[in-house]
Amino acid sequence: MDNQDINPGGLLKISGNYWKACTLHAGIKLDVFTAIGDNQVAIEDIAQKLEADERGVAMLLNALTAMELLTKTENNYSNTHASKAFLSKDSSQYIGYMIMHHHNLVNSWSKLGKAVTTGKPVRERVSHSEGETRESFLMGMFNMAMNLAPRLVIKINLSKRKHLLDLGGGPGTYAIHFCMNNPQLKATVFDLPTTMPFAQSTIEKFGLENRIDFMDGDYLEDNIKGLYDVAWLSHILHGEGPEDCRKIINKTVSALEPGGMIIVHDFILDNTMDGPLFPALFSLNMLLGTENGQSYSEKQIKSMLADAGVKDMQRIPIQTPNDSGIITGIV
Repeated sequence: MDNQDINPGGLLKISGNYWKACTLHAGIKLDVFTAIGDNQVAIEDIAQKLEADERGVAMLLNALTAMELLTKTENNYSNTHASKAFLSKDSSQYIGYMIMHHHNLVNSWSKLGKAVTTGKPVRERVSHSEGETRESFLMGMFNMAMNLAPRLVIKINLSKRKHLLDLGGGPGTYAIHFCMNNPQLKATVFDLPTTMPFAQSTIEKFGLENRIDFMDGDYLEDNIKGLYDVAWLSHILHGEGPEDCRKIINKTVSALEPGGMIIVHDFILDNTMDGPLFPALFSLNMLLGTENGQSYSEKQIKSMLADAGVKDMQRIPIQTPNDSGIITGIV
């Protein structure tokens, strides 16, 4: 926000932004955008498809139209180009699972004051949850990675690497794209046993089951079996405190051949710790859901890597929607 917007109106806009978020969440939860599809659909037909009250649906659709996520002609509603591309389940670019993951976090964010006061989490770890909450989390990670991975993997030269360790890799999206971009590469996704069905299903959809396997385990409790020449640590360090981050990095380095590459992808703070905005807010999200997790600065991550014997570290320049960054090094 520009300094000139820091006034009562601007502050109230920030305060009430969750109204817009909850409206979007409801649209995704009810699957409004998929129901409308490619057509202009009358309000009564949409209400019937959703099996919902016509008055309530009208209010929701009008609010989504005011947010420029739908267009309205008389009493007929259509998707915009963006909503059709990103909010309809019929699109390969669908990000609705990540939006539902955000929806599942709303209750804990309303308790931020308590978390700040006590220094303790107010919800269970999402990565250890079950059912719809875990599905939204894992498939949300898949949604985001599917949009980001094609742009990201071309920034990292793995042309001479043979075996990638995707630590905490979830559905294996990055492993898939690294392998698609490097025909000589095979990969192992290491994650909790409950993640295996999601990963295997995703890997099979891309026809890479002969090049990507799954190893179940907890990277804090279990050793990493095998030897690799490149390791990818995407969005796992922020879930842990500094001591456990060092443990994870040390385990990873121990599983790498001499000359192996380690790649850290995370929401990286400036060294002053007060920006960019999304990593700073995400640090609060970790306060809400973990005992010791936080966002880390480039200086902190490089220090952890250096202590594990990693050399030749560099920050890979990349623009992402949520200010994530990449740091690489050689062991």
